[in-house]
Amino acid sequence: NRAHPLLEPLLTDAAIQTETVGEKILLNLNKPYLFASREHHSTPSIGATLFSGQDNSIDDLLKQADIAMYQAKAMGRNTLRFFDPSMQASITARANMEEKLHRGLREKQFLLHYQPQVNNNVITGAEALVRWQDAEHGMLSPAIFIPLAEDTGLIVPLGLWVLETACAQLAKWADQPEFADLTISVNVSVRQFRQIDFVEQVLSTVAYAGANPEKLKLELTESLLAFDIEDIMIKMTALKAKGVKFSVDDFGTGFSSLYYLKRLPLNQLKIDQSFVRDILIDANDVAIAKMIIALADSMGLDVIAEGVENEAQREFLAAHGCRDYQGYLFGKPMPIDQFEQFLTQN
Repeated sequence: NRAHPLLEPLLTDAAIQTETVGEKILLNLNKPYLFASREHHSTPSIGATLFSGQDNSIDDLLKQADIAMYQAKAMGRNTLRFFDPSMQASITARANMEEKLHRGLREKQFLLHYQPQVNNNVITGAEALVRWQDAEHGMLSPAIFIPLAEDTGLIVPLGLWVLETACAQLAKWADQPEFADLTISVNVSVRQFRQIDFVEQVLSTVAYAGANPEKLKLELTESLLAFDIEDIMIKMTALKAKGVKFSVDDFGTGFSSLYYLKRLPLNQLKIDQSFVRDILIDANDVAIAKMIIALADSMGLDVIAEGVENEAQREFLAAHGCRDYQGYLFGKPMPIDQFEQFLTQN
């Protein structure tokens, strides 16, 4: 907290003394200790706050120290951090956004946009991308709310809503000959996939909507493969048996084991847009894209490149065996009515 200039030297001295005491505590708590005849280590995190006679209640000071402690944890643990008012502002903003996210789910403020996926210039399906039409701030970028939804667990009900909406759309398209062959890709978060009843949720959602499961593709991130691979295989195999398809999203950006990859019932690998963006000028991106295409071919999998924005990128990818694309060259994400109009015109 900001003090009167005459008190600042006292606060500086207090901070130095606090830091000295904190370092001694860290040093002692870092020492190995025996428990049940085994050696253990701890990584303590310490939060501290300073005050100078202002109107701070004990509860406020404890909250500030607690915030600083969590900041110490976020910095890698085994450290001490002092409370910074900007931390409180950040936490308050996050809490407000979380409250708005809850309200957005209750009030059905979310909608899906559909981005075309093409094969040899023929639109074969779309990726369903969630958007938030906030009453106060308008259309919000997924980059703002998806990480918060992941952290708070709200990604589970939000992901279920996306799945339900996509399946309902598939069922509608099934009765329209011009759209009946389209597939929809839906992103599935790690939290969502790890739900015990995930398989039952997907199958019941498909059945309730009256959708064809063979037209549904679930996009999984590589980070998911860092968890219980046996559980992943069981769930994927159960859904694959019903016709649901799987794609590994952002392939090449994570650390998936090729051994695990070959055991999973996949249908497709997706080349991340970060490799496509500079594929015409970056030799590393070229090597990675060619490797993914060759790997998919050797494993009998489809491969799709996302983030294709110009014809030169498409031609380069096509020359190396990629036939499926997604990106602004073929169409931006659009509301359903615009997507259907776009499809009819193309």
